[in-house]
Amino acid sequence: MKLIPLAALLLAGLTSLCAAAARPPNIVFFLADDLGQRDLGAYGSTFYETPHLDRLAKEGARFTDAYAACPVCSPTRASILTGQWPQRTGITDYIGAPMTPDAWKRNTKSLPAPYADRLSLDAPTIAKALKAAGYATFFAGKWHLGPEGYWPENQGFDVNMGGNERGGPYGGKKYFSPYGNPRLTDGPDGEHLPDRLATEAVKFIQAKRGEPFLVYFPFYSVHTPLMARPDLQKKYEEKRARLGLKAEWGREHERDVRLVQEHAVYAGMVEAMDQAVGKVLAGLEAAGLKENTIVIFTSDNGGLSTSEGWPTSNLPLRGGKGWIYEGGIREPLIVRWPGVTTAGSVITTPVSSPDFFPTFLEAAGAKPKPGQVMDGRSLVGALKGAAQPERALFWHYPHYGNQGGAPAAAVRRGDWKLIEWQEDGRVELFNLAADLSEKNDLAARDPQRVAKLKAELHAWQKDVGAKFPIANPTYDAAKTSGRAAERKP
Repeated sequence: MKLIPLAALLLAGLTSLCAAAARPPNIVFFLADDLGQRDLGAYGSTFYETPHLDRLAKEGARFTDAYAACPVCSPTRASILTGQWPQRTGITDYIGAPMTPDAWKRNTKSLPAPYADRLSLDAPTIAKALKAAGYATFFAGKWHLGPEGYWPENQGFDVNMGGNERGGPYGGKKYFSPYGNPRLTDGPDGEHLPDRLATEAVKFIQAKRGEPFLVYFPFYSVHTPLMARPDLQKKYEEKRARLGLKAEWGREHERDVRLVQEHAVYAGMVEAMDQAVGKVLAGLEAAGLKENTIVIFTSDNGGLSTSEGWPTSNLPLRGGKGWIYEGGIREPLIVRWPGVTTAGSVITTPVSSPDFFPTFLEAAGAKPKPGQVMDGRSLVGALKGAAQPERALFWHYPHYGNQGGAPAAAVRRGDWKLIEWQEDGRVELFNLAADLSEKNDLAARDPQRVAKLKAELHAWQKDVGAKFPIANPTYDAAKTSGRAAERKP
């Protein structure tokens, strides 16, 4: 008689263990804003301090050749959410730029292409797909994908903390409470935004610890306005003086470009972001969920190096945000997936923003909807260390960025990258293995490779329905160019 309750207890325990083992992994996805690849200690920065992200890289996998789908924010964010190239979503510039050629007022050779100013409510999103697979879904941070009615809660997220149409924390005291944010209640006066968002994420994790969840945390940090906590700003002012660092400048076309990481305010913003990541990681551990949670950290475009405060340097990468050179599109990417990633591993496979959607679907054991276009490729094989077949990655930015860049498209296949400038059809060809800094244009020496890559790029542009700039009938070469120099601060 005594064996029956014991057997029942063992059976119940076994059932519970099986259920836990069958539960799909939680997903925590951090997306930094305007953070360059070289802005983390794990990627070589010696001025900025990012101990939590450096630890994450040691516990997981670090990608060397991860890319944003666009050199500015909104298109990359749409690509991450949908698993599609930005051109399919119609969002090809940051939302807030002039939308149509007739609205363009700058004296440039071309009129930029039109673009969509919102992510369609019919678009597939990671949140919708995972919610259908039984996940609770949470959003905290920057949205910038359309007006009210197109915000996170309309695109599959159960909870929206701070997501609205703005491209930065532009209400109230900006990075400090009161925030003036329609989707985030104010905290105590002076509360710091990244810490507050991390606190909300931890609360959600605790509340949903019994079911699979997606926490999507796209930071407002480190986007302008450049504002740091006073204690961190002071720390880096002292560090800069102690190390004897001084600003150094180069030129990228008409723009000055920062060559040294020594901006104390920006450094403070980077560390505060890292601390917020650390708070969420600590919350996962406290909830006993570390071993069954995929953690991803990446950025939406390169670091800001040629305008708007010139806060960082992306060296040895060329250019920065708004440019189709490596400094504008190559990103940090760290993935920790216990049982899948090897601690401290380095992955050299080139990957891009559309790859996250199929990765999460595979992790969750879910399938895309019938007929759903999926441009990305799952990263699960690469994360397990399997060799990946070569493929091409593409970019198409038919706009003039605020940072000095001009309309351009690019393709990378293997070690080779071709850039086609859309004002005049000029091309540049670089071998990234031998010339990561894109200093040596090989287009004139290798016309056959140029022709092949151009043909591949043009076929892709046709497939995704890419829109192009057109000649500006009012352009006056005698006047100051709309790409004119902005001088360093």
